[in-house]
Amino acid sequence: MKSGKAVGPDDIPVEVWKCLGEAAVEFLTSLFNRVLESEKMPEEWRRSAIFKSKGDVQSCSNYRGIKLMSHTMKLWERVVEARLRKVVEICEQQYGFMPRKSTTDAIFALRILMEKYRDGQRELHCVFVDLEKAYDRVPREELWYCMRKSGVAEKYVRVVQDMYERSRTVVRCAVGQTEEFKVEVGLHQGSALSPFLFAMVMDQLSEEVRQESPWTMMFADDIVICSESREQVEENLERWRFALERRGMKVSRSKTEYMCVNEREGSGTVRLQGEEVKKVQEFKYLGSTVQSNGECGKEVKKRVQAGVAVALKQALTPEFKAYQ
Repeated sequence: MKSGKAVGPDDIPVEVWKCLGEAAVEFLTSLFNRVLESEKMPEEWRRSAIFKSKGDVQSCSNYRGIKLMSHTMKLWERVVEARLRKVVEICEQQYGFMPRKSTTDAIFALRILMEKYRDGQRELHCVFVDLEKAYDRVPREELWYCMRKSGVAEKYVRVVQDMYERSRTVVRCAVGQTEEFKVEVGLHQGSALSPFLFAMVMDQLSEEVRQESPWTMMFADDIVICSESREQVEENLERWRFALERRGMKVSRSKTEYMCVNEREGSGTVRLQGEEVKKVQEFKYLGSTVQSNGECGKEVKKRVQAGVAVALKQALTPEFKAYQ
């Protein structure tokens, strides 16, 4: 764990455990064994805070529940995550938070697929699905269901349930903070375990629909559905919507977008429940711009500009920096 991070409710910085060395290992091992045996964690680990992100202070969507956690609990979560990863298999289409996979792999796979269809002068229809506040919407009962269906031992299901039991939070603002209130839905933001739990949920909720739409890639909640025809990608999009929304998730109608690679005249548009999905000529996928013509010109230009900006910043003289 990195040093210099903000402390959680127990006020213990991570540097304490690093300085204690073997003594810390022995103490934490004993503590974690007691937590595992009793299936009860310390009460101070249950608190978190909601603070305003960017944007209008009057808009509820600009407030996100970030769990400012105890570093000790983060270590405990990583222990639990390591145990879960040994027994849970996540599908190959999931690139997010998986060992030896990264955004680069997902971007590369999509570009290669687009290039193949461009070289073959065939259309490739892609829908980039956006889920509204995916972490915040996961129903707790669905989480327990997905864990059991994934083969997680009941002991560890109860351990994770305890992490979410009696979760409390406050809203922080410029003039102070509110009284504590319960949080009964969604995954903990800022948790070391939440990314893997979310991947597990997505894996189980999409199990059936993945078989019917094999050209699908996921990076956590970023989903790309690809097909050779507009009708097929529209049908697959509806399958995904139904599979996710019947279990508490929500597909964003305004942020989900459609792109056709090597488009011929009159390819048409894609609809979701009668509503037209926005059609685009380029899309920023995991930070990389992909274009409907299959070219990489804009992405290359962006990277060159970023490199020049870094070089100029490093080349600035101390006098000029002081003047700024």
